[in-house]
Amino acid sequence: MNYLSENDINRLFEYCTLCPRQCGANRLLGQTGYCGQTATLTAARASLHLWEEPCISGNEGSGTVFFSGCNLRCVYCQNHNIALGQTGKEISVQRLSEIFLELQAKGANNINLVTAGHFAPLIVKALETAKNNGLSLPIVYNTSGYENVETLKLFEGFVDIYLPDFKYYSPVLGKRYSNAPDYFSVATAALAEMYRQVGDSVFDDSTGLLKRGIIVRHLILPGQTEDSKQVIKYLFQTYGDHIYISIMNQYTPVTTDAAFPELHRTVTDVEYDHVVDYAISIGVENGFIQEGETCLESFIPDFDCQGI
Repeated sequence: MNYLSENDINRLFEYCTLCPRQCGANRLLGQTGYCGQTATLTAARASLHLWEEPCISGNEGSGTVFFSGCNLRCVYCQNHNIALGQTGKEISVQRLSEIFLELQAKGANNINLVTAGHFAPLIVKALETAKNNGLSLPIVYNTSGYENVETLKLFEGFVDIYLPDFKYYSPVLGKRYSNAPDYFSVATAALAEMYRQVGDSVFDDSTGLLKRGIIVRHLILPGQTEDSKQVIKYLFQTYGDHIYISIMNQYTPVTTDAAFPELHRTVTDVEYDHVVDYAISIGVENGFIQEGETCLESFIPDFDCQGI
């Protein structure tokens, strides 16, 4: 585990390189980085969440903490209000540690850190404090996949389950939708570090809940099944059944920007089945799929600062 001093934390925020954007903002003095955040912890919701994979949510729910801001800010983001930092409440490290313990007391199956990388030093400190005060749940790191390896190393020994997205194979798509033409190379390095830290999956025999391991999520985008197949091919050829792959059809059209007309519709059943069939054909067995019209269901909670 990495125990950070106040000087360590200050240094990491004085010239911020916590994410791959390497923007160099002095967040300690109130400048905002690419993520849109200063060095003050800001979160938009803490609650029991039932919309994760079954081995994460279980029956009781995952204890999710949604942090404000994001270093990726995809044009189709479902959580755009918090990704842009437009909602959230400033809290202390001590308060965050209390939130973790409150979620544990409510029966959460785990603590789920959603988009946490730009606050990494403060969250590590809060986890340290909470663990010293009785936090015993598995810690889930829920991320876009666009992460710095050195920042991920701060979480070693604290995080038990990594839940990254793997969005694009093509640098053209990475640039067009997330201003990140380097997404694939960054995400592959990040995933390798995640696997180094937590290794193969371990499940609780009695509950079926994941205690340790990696689930990689891939959201199929309208018209992009070939890119999806390349992502799944890479994941399976590199990690085989050592990781789980979650193939998602819940893309929800939230942008009406005329510059992205292809994103104004949902993913068709034919598109989704095509990608799932491909995954099966190359031998993927450890995976999750979504059935039915998942895109019509609400996976977007109210970011009303509940639990914060």
